[in-house]
Amino acid sequence: MIEPLRSREVYRNAWMTVREDDVRHSNGHQGIYGVVDKPDYALVIPRQGDRLHLVQQYRYPAGGRFWEFPQGSWPGGRSPTDPGELARTELREETGLRAGRMTGLGRLHVAYGYASQGCHVFLAEDLEAGEPEREATESDMRQRWVDPDEWWALIRAGEITDAASIAAFALLHRPAPAPGT
Repeated sequence: MIEPLRSREVYRNAWMTVREDDVRHSNGHQGIYGVVDKPDYALVIPRQGDRLHLVQQYRYPAGGRFWEFPQGSWPGGRSPTDPGELARTELREETGLRAGRMTGLGRLHVAYGYASQGCHVFLAEDLEAGEPEREATESDMRQRWVDPDEWWALIRAGEITDAASIAAFALLHRPAPAPGT
């Protein structure tokens, strides 16, 4: 267990806060911990039959364009009171798709070694096409459907590297629990 002793904010903008905490470890050793606080976000796996819908955009911190599942958080750092509502909003904004059925698959931590942010994962099915309603920062976004072979080919080619998208895919394909468990 790590005990927080003191916390101070060292940076803030509209999307995140960075804090530095003085801490004491269970063995008595004292140190510091840097933490990035960001609100949770929603990630949506749009599925039609065995095909999945992906979006591609330029990710500035990584310096490249990558394919991923639609995802995002509320503007202005607002925390979602209903992650399902956020998932429907992100799906509509980024792809134009509307889901007749949205199923929660679980919650992931994206980088819990230094960030508090979590990701709510949803499966979107019974999809209806529409026009995307993208934010200005998403104007260069592309989208496409992929079958399972294309999904794996994009991972092998280094075109899907988003840890949350890959972990969400694993949630989608996790085995069903054994009867009685």
